[in-house]
Amino acid sequence: MNKYISLIGVPMDLGQNRRGVDMGPSAIRYAGVMDRLEKLNYMIEDLGDIDIPNPGNRPDDKGLKNLDEVSEGNIRLTKVVDETAARGHFPLVLGGDHSIAIGTLAGIAKHAENLGVIWYDAHGDLNTGETSPSGNIHGMPLAVSLGIGNEKLTQIGKYAPKIRPENIVIVGARSLDEGEKKLIKDKGIKVYTMHEVDRLGMTQVMNDTIEYLKERTDQVHLSLDLDGLDPQDAPGVGTPVVGGLSFRESHLAMEMLSEANIITSAEFVEVNPILDEKNKTASVAVDLMGSLFGEKLL
Repeated sequence: MNKYISLIGVPMDLGQNRRGVDMGPSAIRYAGVMDRLEKLNYMIEDLGDIDIPNPGNRPDDKGLKNLDEVSEGNIRLTKVVDETAARGHFPLVLGGDHSIAIGTLAGIAKHAENLGVIWYDAHGDLNTGETSPSGNIHGMPLAVSLGIGNEKLTQIGKYAPKIRPENIVIVGARSLDEGEKKLIKDKGIKVYTMHEVDRLGMTQVMNDTIEYLKERTDQVHLSLDLDGLDPQDAPGVGTPVVGGLSFRESHLAMEMLSEANIITSAEFVEVNPILDEKNKTASVAVDLMGSLFGEKLL
């Protein structure tokens, strides 16, 4: 694992309806992420938070809420992630809602010939303005990164697509809209729903994921939404879905990714302190980061 890590906070809460997720980066810092990673002998720099535009009072653009502000925030994030990767540092992005993955992937993908993505999430985030029931952009970043959706989002970084559908693995899905299901089938995206996780076990799911991506990619980005975990373990999220991945399963997944040494960038998103219990979800995020970066019991 790259020993130089740059923390990038993105206090974005405009990609969805519930306020508070903009405080996610602060909550994760408060939970001790820097101390945790420094104890693992990483060199950590905190680049602070991206400045997010204030939402306007204009009507939604083509059904997409806060389109201009989400776009501008992600343009700013793209620049910082791009510069971080160019310096040879590991970009570790702290969210904020999952719409920030648009900027993270736009900044990272230009440094890879064939970027792979592990999307650890209860949701597919493969909606567009036409298929989304809500118009919330945090349900669209994976589609946007495939070049599908509004040009104000797909053209961030001035190129599209950022990733190929055959280089994506979704882990933990259990809430998919009809348009997302169609896109998954049409594009042949690899998905391990909770059915597969329960049936195969996390060890096989992660072994298969690692081997699958090793064969076809030169870098792998981890996009981890805390709502991928069961709400009992991670209550502080805006769109909880029962029946999720356990705390232990998630630790195992991160430990296996650490051992495989394939992750070259990561983001942890959707920590909402207002909905949390004594910063529990932010602490879970830091625990998982510890495992991802090589922390062991013995």
